[in-house]
Amino acid sequence: MRPRLPRTVLTFSGLALLACPGPQTSPVPPPEPAAIAATLVITDVRLFDGEKVVERTSVAVDGDTIVAVDPGVRVVDSATRVDGRGLTLLPGLIDAHTHIQSADNLRQALMFGVTTELDMFSLPALTGPLRKIVAGANGRMLADFRSSGILATAPGGHGTEYGVAIPTLTGPDQAPAFVAGRLAEGSDYVKIVLDDGGAFGRPIPTLALDTVRALVDAAHAQGRLAVVHVSSQREAMAALAAGADGLAHVFSDGVASPAFVQLAAERRVFVADTLPVLQGLCEPGVGAQLARDPELGPFLGPADVRALTMRWPIAVPKESCAQALASVSALHQAGVALLASTDAPNPGTVHGASLHEALALLVRAGLPASAALAAATSVPADGFKLSDRGRVAVGKRADLLLVRGDPTADILKTRAIEAVWKAGHRLDRDGYRQGVKQEHEALAALRQAPPPAGLKTGKIADFEAGELTAEFGTGWQPGTDALIGGTSTVALSRAKKGARKSKGALRVAGTVAATDTPAKWAGAMFFPGDPAMQPANLGGFSKIVFAARGDSPTSLTLMVFAQQNGVVPLRKEIAVGREWSEHTVTFAELGDLEPYALTALFFGATRPGAFALEIDDVRLE
Repeated sequence: MRPRLPRTVLTFSGLALLACPGPQTSPVPPPEPAAIAATLVITDVRLFDGEKVVERTSVAVDGDTIVAVDPGVRVVDSATRVDGRGLTLLPGLIDAHTHIQSADNLRQALMFGVTTELDMFSLPALTGPLRKIVAGANGRMLADFRSSGILATAPGGHGTEYGVAIPTLTGPDQAPAFVAGRLAEGSDYVKIVLDDGGAFGRPIPTLALDTVRALVDAAHAQGRLAVVHVSSQREAMAALAAGADGLAHVFSDGVASPAFVQLAAERRVFVADTLPVLQGLCEPGVGAQLARDPELGPFLGPADVRALTMRWPIAVPKESCAQALASVSALHQAGVALLASTDAPNPGTVHGASLHEALALLVRAGLPASAALAAATSVPADGFKLSDRGRVAVGKRADLLLVRGDPTADILKTRAIEAVWKAGHRLDRDGYRQGVKQEHEALAALRQAPPPAGLKTGKIADFEAGELTAEFGTGWQPGTDALIGGTSTVALSRAKKGARKSKGALRVAGTVAATDTPAKWAGAMFFPGDPAMQPANLGGFSKIVFAARGDSPTSLTLMVFAQQNGVVPLRKEIAVGREWSEHTVTFAELGDLEPYALTALFFGATRPGAFALEIDDVRLE
């Protein structure tokens, strides 16, 4: 029998064995994660993912989709790498209330990081072809969009004032057919007008509440959102009671009452603020400040600058905007979804750039910068059920905005754009900026161009010489809506007696056809350039003066065409009687027009029916 060792001896022996050095082995490092397929990786970047801030991470994109959000992500060597140190990455911005009028609007929006626009009234004849362009190969240069198409309004109500014939409603029984018609045209949601003009002291017809409710129900029956345009708190309350999913515009006729805020929170509606356009009503000139922003200005062409400096013909008290900001603050505190939006291109706003002003105004209303950023990313994406965007997350579409600095600390940093990607494609912002620079250089050349020969005195024509001639330019020609397929007619001749018993005048007689086309006209065109429709520098003058009469009391329309305004003229309608009268129209009253590139003047009629006018002593002063 072996003697048993004491327990203490075993213990010390065990310790001795543990103390003896054994063979040395190196720890096995964990295997490196495999490199993932990616076309782009943005490394070491601060991220606002649509809801929260991540101080340092990397984001990988493969094609048009985000495939990783991870500080340690490894990607294949062929991926384009962007160093994100000192920069912040955000989801592409969403403007929740615009009006799209051309592909250029979407191109401009994208250059300012707005990758999606939610259109709130455009004609299907425009949006239909645009959808195909956006979906095609050339669409990567344009912001994506959704549209309500034609809005629902009453005869003579808001939306009918633009000279375009649109369907209207007079009763709730028409709601299902109206909604079905819009969806057949491709509308993504339904916009309804509940606005009697009372908020701005300009009464207009509006839909009855039972019709609004029927429209909301018809939209919901088709699985579509119903967004209601309102201008007053009274209308906003009625819209919520009718079941609206969201409101277009925050009202400014008073601070939101606790009852309204509670109802909005209970109904879980969203409110598109459109603060920039409202601010332009309260503080004329605020858009001009945006045009001078050192980060945004180099990407704003001459037409954009004019649009931003354009003022509304009416103004509202500054306290109206203060009330709107206070309402926004109350809604935010109650958890109501706020959607950053501009209502571009109304006066004082432009696509893209004005959304950065909307963000600043939300912060001015009291929202933290991160909440304002959510109002332009995840919140509108959720509100309009755009599940593939609004956040930087795996599986989402790679609509991305990279800016210098930290916009979650300073909201103005959203303007310091480093790069924009739409569906993984990086925009050529440098090329766009160069194009804008060339536009400004061309403008400077037009302003410095010599005036037309023969313009010295400003006289255009007095029709004394027995012919329909002019002192300069290409002279007078008939002009009608036949250019756009219209059937209006006109003839020009010389009257034997003119104003102040002169020996001649221009007689303009014809018929403006009664059609549904948005523009109708017939009259006399004067072309100051040579050849016709070439811009002429009339910058030394500020007004058009002429004498006019009609065979019977009627109206004369003066239209001024200028290169900087494209094909859309500035116009003024003037009442004339049987006796000669002199009229003066300043370029400023036509819309702050600077006449350095005028292409044509039109004197004639735009109201349907037969007309006969005489014009004399046309001159510039």
